[in-house]
Amino acid sequence: MTEPPKIEDFPHQDYDKLRYGDLDTLGHVNNVVFATLFSTGRTGLFGLPDIDAWNRADVTFVIARLELDYHAELRWPGTVESGTGIKSIGKSSVALFQALYQAQNCVATAHTVMVQVSAKTHRPVPISDTMRALLAPYMFMFRS
Repeated sequence: MTEPPKIEDFPHQDYDKLRYGDLDTLGHVNNVVFATLFSTGRTGLFGLPDIDAWNRADVTFVIARLELDYHAELRWPGTVESGTGIKSIGKSSVALFQALYQAQNCVATAHTVMVQVSAKTHRPVPISDTMRALLAPYMFMFRS
């Protein structure tokens, strides 16, 4: 694996506070919680006021793929920072690269594909030029 970027290199950053209930029997954060932490970054990016993808009447975005790689244990108590950037924008999909950090240490990375779907039919629909322009500032050229 290529060294992950630093958190400050990502065009969108977010954070979560770890909870005692996130732990498994080994005392570290359970693997399934990582997916939730990545969700905070994705939904945070798509929910930014300039993008506002969650409040559109005609379309929304759904997750179609999540590929997650674990690099280190995540420990409670503490916080986790997430970095999210857009790798590419397709006809109806957006590919993201994300990373989670605890104390500046990358603990996981993810490749995610979000698909824009019709709010009525739940079928993929092309991403408009307007939405492409809104997403463009969050493009991330890191090679993962």
